[in-house]
Amino acid sequence: MRRTLLMLLLSLSSLPTLARADEIGSVGYQFKWLGPNDKIVVEAFDDPDIPGVTCYVSHARTGGIKGAIGLAEDPGEASIACRQVSPVDAAKLTNLRSPHQVFTSRASLIFKTTQVTRFWDAKRKALVYLVYTDRIIEGSPRNSISVVPVGLTQ
Repeated sequence: MRRTLLMLLLSLSSLPTLARADEIGSVGYQFKWLGPNDKIVVEAFDDPDIPGVTCYVSHARTGGIKGAIGLAEDPGEASIACRQVSPVDAAKLTNLRSPHQVFTSRASLIFKTTQVTRFWDAKRKALVYLVYTDRIIEGSPRNSISVVPVGLTQ
């Protein structure tokens, strides 16, 4: 068991650097008598490989006592909208890894994460961003996508 845990920690430490999200705001949707209310959070992150593209992700965050101490499991639904917010360097698009994970956020203490994976559709010159929640044992097919058409003439 210790050996497995050590291997898991070592593999997590070797992951590539992913984008960090800024919380834009949140709204409460369910009152909790003890601890914070359940809420929907909107976060923004810039694509770490493509300056000029920003994605906005909304997802539920569980409140209550478990949520306050970080032991709650958040629901597996999320939504995403990505936009080109400044000119994109066309040279950066030719060598993109596709698919490529660009963002991850913890949705439970250990076993569940919300992830954003980017795909490059070279034929249509579009970046496709997919958000989904996975779990080590059993994932969910719930997902959302956003497409950013990229004009290659500047």
